[in-house]
Amino acid sequence: MDTYANILLITIPIFLVLITIEILYGAWKKDQQHSFMDTISSLSSGFTNLLVDILGLGIIIFSYPFFYERLKVIDLEESILLYFIAFVCIDFASYCHHRLKHSINIFWNMHVIHHSSEEFNLACALRQSITNNLGIGVLFLIPAAFLGVPPQVIAILGPLHLFGQFWYHTKHIGKLGWLEYILVTPSQHRVHHAINKEYIDKNLAAIFCVWDRAFGTFQEELDDVPCVYGTLKPVETWNPIWINFQHLWFLIQDAWYTNNLKDKFRVWFMPTGWRPEDVTKKLPRAKVENVYGQKKYKPEYKLIHKIFAGFHFVVQNIILFVFLTSFSDISAADKTAYLILIFSTIFSSTSVMDGFKWSTTFEFLRIFIGIAIIVFSQELNLTYNLTLSSFLLSYFAVSAILNLLLNKSVPLRNIQEIS
Repeated sequence: MDTYANILLITIPIFLVLITIEILYGAWKKDQQHSFMDTISSLSSGFTNLLVDILGLGIIIFSYPFFYERLKVIDLEESILLYFIAFVCIDFASYCHHRLKHSINIFWNMHVIHHSSEEFNLACALRQSITNNLGIGVLFLIPAAFLGVPPQVIAILGPLHLFGQFWYHTKHIGKLGWLEYILVTPSQHRVHHAINKEYIDKNLAAIFCVWDRAFGTFQEELDDVPCVYGTLKPVETWNPIWINFQHLWFLIQDAWYTNNLKDKFRVWFMPTGWRPEDVTKKLPRAKVENVYGQKKYKPEYKLIHKIFAGFHFVVQNIILFVFLTSFSDISAADKTAYLILIFSTIFSSTSVMDGFKWSTTFEFLRIFIGIAIIVFSQELNLTYNLTLSSFLLSYFAVSAILNLLLNKSVPLRNIQEIS
């Protein structure tokens, strides 16, 4: 995990620089594909995902070394061929796992956040799930285990495979000629994120598009069918933590309220979007019927709201940088403190921007608890690091002032309104 933290210290700034370049290019071309809060929501989602990854907060149902030790029949020597075979195996496993997420209700919860943005840009590439670490995807790496690909090779290539999927989340690159027959390109991935009936659940490959072409899930981007992005059941929130569990909450509700015992079980394993007939009438949920008439989630904000969101986002970056640079030197208690601080900041600030009635009260409560921990705790390293403690106290003070200044220009609402 220390190595992964060091990799993130390099890759995160690169991603942020590329996103900034895309924003500037869009402004120059007068074809902006970023909206302020959508981009912050996407980047905040990336923070939550990498924290879960780096802290190893997952349920290991199956592990790759378990299969490797029992199924290996070939011993491949260290070579370029070994790494090529491993990369192809990882890519095939990614395609299979991805297709599973798009096919079965319960697995869609692991992936819905990646599709939740109604924009398509480099920032939305970082919308990754915090519920994806269940160890199920490793089942599709059994061919790699059979071929004797060592676990350490998978560990090296896995992050590279993931980072290699960043670049094609953009509308500023057109079709790429003969590469369209080999690699996943921006054109192909625009199709994947689209909710048009011609495009839905197509182009599931990660790096090599040959899997889609071989298994019947390929769809070319059509000139006369412009892509419309998002989900057929809009999430209608900027809060990435709520988005991560929204679909799961819907499934729990459906399983609870249906009167059909069979449906209580099968709702989890039916195709994505399926609901029991009786619950559909009891708990109707908004669904996009006409994609071309889509109304994007876009509350109206005043300058103070943007200052509030921007301030919290900058602080998140600073805290994350401190966390990553000191990762190998701090205790488990410190890591937990950083996790809670960053998650609570993201949850609170995005909830305020959503306009929930309870959000400003929650923010004041979070500030009070944060100050109390810094003042009274003697256990956490961050509390007796004078510079960091002073920074955090200043952060909470400014946050309290901004929270007081927020006006009611964003309509207040209850969480039930999006559930």
